[in-house]
Amino acid sequence: MDARRLSEWLIGEALSGSGDFALFHGYCERLVAAGVPLFRGFMASDVLHPTVESRAVRWQRGTDTVSRTAQRRPGATDDAVGWLTSPFHAMLQDGRNEMRVDLTDAALRERFPICGEVHAEGGVDYAAFMVPFGGILRFGTVEEMFASFATDRPDGFRDQELAMIRDTIRTFGLGLHTQRMAIAGRTLLGTYLGADAADRVLRGNIERGRAEPVQAAIWSSDLTDFTRISDTAAPEDLLALLNAYAEIAVGLIEEEGGTVLKFVGDGLLAIFRDDDVAAACARALAAARRLPGAVAALNARRQAAGQPTTSATLALHVGELLYGNFGGPRRLDFTVLGPAVNEASRINALSRTLDQRLIVSAAFAQTLPASDRGGLVSLGRYALRGVARPAELFTLDPDAS
Repeated sequence: MDARRLSEWLIGEALSGSGDFALFHGYCERLVAAGVPLFRGFMASDVLHPTVESRAVRWQRGTDTVSRTAQRRPGATDDAVGWLTSPFHAMLQDGRNEMRVDLTDAALRERFPICGEVHAEGGVDYAAFMVPFGGILRFGTVEEMFASFATDRPDGFRDQELAMIRDTIRTFGLGLHTQRMAIAGRTLLGTYLGADAADRVLRGNIERGRAEPVQAAIWSSDLTDFTRISDTAAPEDLLALLNAYAEIAVGLIEEEGGTVLKFVGDGLLAIFRDDDVAAACARALAAARRLPGAVAALNARRQAAGQPTTSATLALHVGELLYGNFGGPRRLDFTVLGPAVNEASRINALSRTLDQRLIVSAAFAQTLPASDRGGLVSLGRYALRGVARPAELFTLDPDAS
């Protein structure tokens, strides 16, 4: 296989959407088949992801190809992960797209500890490459892709072998970037819209006003005493508090199959959907039952650390909603609309008056499977702002098992 045919394979594989793992594994295997005596290949780049900072793939002759992700760590330094002593950092500093390291040179192994590790595995010669991305191909801090290749052949790489890599590495970099951009797009949409809404948008549901009626259980929650806390807490502490409590609620909702649609200040709106609406309500109630315990555990940890604590109020309702795109021509929101959403918010607003952390509407209670209704107790009938008739409300029976 020559460089042209290898480049054609890389383009076809990238267009198939096989992913970065398969792309790099296949690239290394085909370099070996073309006569390049690799015993180790490595590639890495930053990724645009809320919790993952970078992703790397390592190929090694005779072993399984492996991938590795580096998580974002607040306060971590570049030096903590060996970046400042890597050949890749040296290439950036020197403005070079290629570097070759003789692994038999002890001074170079001392300068670049990773090269010492590769030499200890039997490596003799090491070549590193950088493929930069510019213009609209740059996103976040992602500006380049790095790759390195090592051989254990005693006389190292030959010129024509390095030329094979040099002639195809940019094609590989472009193919890798298409995979990373696709993953980033799906990740970002899922992060900001929720998994279900993101899937709908990616399947072409982006027309303003395009919505469908759905029956869903509605979760509307808020934090208590948030205004008081925000008046006294430093901005960074307030943000940490919001994130800590949101992480709990989002985790419970998603574990029970719900979709978080929106954060409004300290409030959260989510829905639970199912062909069987009763099952959706049961899953919403299951998440709600777990919420107080999860909040109590978080409060214990925060109190031990001297941090402010709060609690959550929650309303559960059910009804028909419009689920889709709403907004201006160039700024849309994928969310739900309908009287039931407003009613859920109004029910949650009664939490302080009724001194209840969880309030369930009569419609929700009646839709639940019979096995779940026994755990509810009536709070009486109450007027909801903007709703014509008083509504009966329920909460969990503290005496129920």
